[in-house]
Amino acid sequence: MTIRIGKISLWHVHAWDYIKQAQEHEDTDIAAVWDDDAKRGQEAAELLNVPFYASLEDMLAKDDIDAVIVDAPTRIHEEVITAAAKAGKHIFTEKVIASTQAESNRILNEVKANKVKMTVSLPRLNAGYTLTIQDVLNQGLLGKITYVRARLSHDGAISNWLPEHFYDLKDCQGGALIDLGCHPMYLAKLFLGQEVTAVNANFGYITGKEVEDNAVATLFTDSGAVGVVEAGFVNSHSPFTIEVHGTEGTLLYGTPEEKLLIRTKVAQGQYDDWTELPLADQRESAFNQWVAHIQNDTDATENVQIAMELTRLMEAANLSAKEGRRITLNELKG
Repeated sequence: MTIRIGKISLWHVHAWDYIKQAQEHEDTDIAAVWDDDAKRGQEAAELLNVPFYASLEDMLAKDDIDAVIVDAPTRIHEEVITAAAKAGKHIFTEKVIASTQAESNRILNEVKANKVKMTVSLPRLNAGYTLTIQDVLNQGLLGKITYVRARLSHDGAISNWLPEHFYDLKDCQGGALIDLGCHPMYLAKLFLGQEVTAVNANFGYITGKEVEDNAVATLFTDSGAVGVVEAGFVNSHSPFTIEVHGTEGTLLYGTPEEKLLIRTKVAQGQYDDWTELPLADQRESAFNQWVAHIQNDTDATENVQIAMELTRLMEAANLSAKEGRRITLNELKG
């Protein structure tokens, strides 16, 4: 049976990417569009040859809409996702779930209460380098993890290819960190492999936008291991970079080539010198996983848990930058 999808907003830069994934999947179709920007929504609906709904309530009331893809402003995530859940529609959403722990908990409560399937787009969890790094860590080849660094940056704010609304603090609830920095944030947390207890963040405003275009966040753990997350909109040739350091060895990725290198004291001398590791095959996309959860009546438990942790870390980072102090995660409300 084909899953008919209503598109909730074309606000996000990846909106058309998800539409393409839905068009390419043999079991899904884009069937309708709603957007709070009527002109943008109508133009998209015409291109897709599907109805445009000026009212989200009307679109969600349609019996022939089974699910939704959410690319709305972060500011209204709670409003639109809870409305979809209450209408019994399955949900695929751009990260973050919402900008605060309290909002995200309310969303997840509605998702659970209405027994719909929700998956958050966290694409780098499925990348070959991520899966290979996890395998190395599971083997204990680096010893006790002491330091993780993850960096992702581009030149969108200085080359002017990011849409202007990505600098709207109210809609976005932040800048480079809550947008691009989501990816290094969830990866740093994943590779630390332990609970983060506090966050300290510093934001820079190179281009004078309302939101930060240059950011760093430090993640603290009770063990003393530290994570560093970096993101920016103002760097022309900054490679996506991962470093994982432990008491026995180190992994490096993207310094600057897209190769994963290991050097460690363990493994019977196999990696005494820097050695390139072959990357695992990429796992199926978050979108395809979501479709499978709908079809098989399973839940994206791990995905949602990681997305919730991401929300908490982002909320703490934004609060830290605003107040100029380290934020413990138990300070967060909700």
